[in-house]
Parts: sequence; C-alpha cells; structure tokens
Amino acid sequence: MSGEIVNRVAKSKLRTLDLEDFFPEGERVLLDISQWLFEGIILKEKDFRESVRDHRWEEYQDKYVAVTCSSDAIIPSWAYLLISVALAPYAKKIVVGDLELLENMIFQEVVATIPLDSFAGSPVIIKGCSDKNIPDSAFAQITQKLLPVVNSLMFGEACSSVPLFKKK
Repeated sequence: MSGEIVNRVAKSKLRTLDLEDFFPEGERVLLDISQWLFEGIILKEKDFRESVRDHRWEEYQDKYVAVTCSSDAIIPSWAYLLISVALAPYAKKIVVGDLELLENMIFQEVVATIPLDSFAGSPVIIKGCSDKNIPDSAFAQITQKLLPVVNSLMFGEACSSVPLFKKK
C-alpha cells in the first residue's frame, strides 16, 4: 500500500451548505407583557399605554425580540401593535410569540436570501452539526429551495451523510 493519500471529498464536485455560515448575530430576547397587566390578567388601556410609554426601549437596540404574555390574559391585537411601534426604532426584528417562533422567523428570512447559483447542478450536502441552534424549519426550507437546482441532496457530513434526493 504505497502512494499518496488523496482526499477524494475535497476533489469531488460535492458542495456543502452550512446554515451556520448564515446565522445572524444579535441577542434574542423575550419581552413578557404580563407585568403591565392589572393583577397580571387584565389589560387596562390607560395603564397599559403608560407602561409602554415609560418602558426603556433603548435596551432592545439591535436585538431580536419576541413579545409574549405569560399569563392567560386575552390581549387585544392593538396592544401588540402599540408595543411594535415602540420597539421598531430599536429592534432588528419583532415577533409576537416565543423565542422558538422568533428563531424560525429569523431563519425564514435568512434562507430566502441564500444564493443558489454555486449549488446548481451539483451534489449538495446540507451540513447537520452546528455550534449554533439552527431550527429544523430552516433545514426544511433550504431543502425545498435546493431541490429544483441540485443533482442530489444529502444531510450530515461528507463522511457520514444521509441521502435525501437524487435527480433521475
């Protein structure tokens, strides 16, 4: 067994797409508005508007914000809109929901902007391991986006990939 060791993966046409490369930096925060409700369950418009007006919105500068209510209160839509108006000059993104929904919405935008030119007609592997939390929905979205342009699609690492699709 003599000769040079050749990295066949590096020489192949296999292209790797790592969603972590597109991970948007910025803190993700949860804003719970139950603290602004009377006894934690009743929204009194005047008091609520005062709480929104007096809140320190600048602390959300360049952050991704999920607005939620942890109590079982019924929150009218206008309340979330009022908060959005106050947050808009500071936050990178605002969603009504939890941090999981926030991450899904962030990645929906990220996947929409990923250029596919370099993947066209190639075998592609979507990298599975990541140091950052990539939502499963992002993997589903990039798969859907890649299917029309790739020759084959796999998931994982080049040394141990799971085949997903092969063009006939």
